[in-house]
Amino acid sequence: MSSDKLVKQKGRKATKYRGAECLNCGHPLELSDLYCSYCGQLNTTKQLSLKDFFGEFIGSVFTYDSRLRYTIKDLLFKPGRITSNYVNGQRLKYANPFRFFLSVSIIYFLVQSLISTITGDRQFIVNESKDRIAVDSLLDPNNIILAPNGDSKLENLARISDTLIIEKDTIPLKLNINPKGYEYISEEDLDTIAWTERTAKRVLLYRSFYEAHEIKDTKVALDSLKHRDNKLNRWIYEKNEVAERVIDNPYGFLDYLMGKIPFFLFFFTPLFAFFFWLIYSKKNYTYIEHMVFIFHIFSFIFLALLFLIIPDLLVEDAVFSSILFVLIGPFYFYKALRNFYKQGRLVTIIKFVFLNIVFAFSATSAALLFFFISAAIY
Repeated sequence: MSSDKLVKQKGRKATKYRGAECLNCGHPLELSDLYCSYCGQLNTTKQLSLKDFFGEFIGSVFTYDSRLRYTIKDLLFKPGRITSNYVNGQRLKYANPFRFFLSVSIIYFLVQSLISTITGDRQFIVNESKDRIAVDSLLDPNNIILAPNGDSKLENLARISDTLIIEKDTIPLKLNINPKGYEYISEEDLDTIAWTERTAKRVLLYRSFYEAHEIKDTKVALDSLKHRDNKLNRWIYEKNEVAERVIDNPYGFLDYLMGKIPFFLFFFTPLFAFFFWLIYSKKNYTYIEHMVFIFHIFSFIFLALLFLIIPDLLVEDAVFSSILFVLIGPFYFYKALRNFYKQGRLVTIIKFVFLNIVFAFSATSAALLFFFISAAIY
């Protein structure tokens, strides 16, 4: 760089503010070095002013905006190519695959939640008050004692002891639901069976006992059952309150689950990547590069869903989202496999079918585990 250019620099980039070493990483620098060649930070010792602060902020926004633009464009219209470019060294051109996936998926669920709150349009018809749920389709009409006007529509269901009171035009309708008896199993009998079966029977016993007697005090309940008062038994019995909360407000629990789907997929990806690593073992790709490919596929799905929210709202149905999952998604996945792994059509189709089957089974198993863990900590 010429001395003229050095003199002409103003502000934080001026020559008088240049240092002999990078303040960020300590790398030795020359007077002509505007940026550190090691970490890329601006070579300046000038104290940060308000103008400098906002200048750096605007610059970082436009820099990220450029990466975001390339990421969205190539992710949507170049299936598999974006992964190929990224693993071949074009890192600065695109947003980080892991961070981008988490960002776009979380944004999607936040937007969905916001729209549901504004429109009041929910997939599950549930009254969220603690003691009332809508049960028009859940109860057997033969068990209903009709009101004097003969109207059998159920509304405003409230549980009182062992009886359900259904109010219709302030005229109470009674429906007896006395709890069924349950088979008592002693601690000694439970000790004679395998741990898995023993735990399952214990869970069912505690749930039946809780429904029959509605005893919330764990110590009292275990004492009544003559079961050991240990950590495991206490934990299992205390989960009855969680079950009650889920039953009373299933939409709240589903909302809780939906918000954690991005993290579920994030931790599920390493498992799914293992199968890619197996069937593409002859290819020169690392395990992490397979993960990058999968994150790009998931990112495409959530990005497309984000763009389809408004069209689906306009037609008042999930028509476009359905087309995405049934037609566009599978075709995109096939093209991505072809473009990234560069194998023939027949081989790619065989592996495409195999990976879809593996995904269905492994995702279902992982989702069930995720459901029970989420319910346990809810």
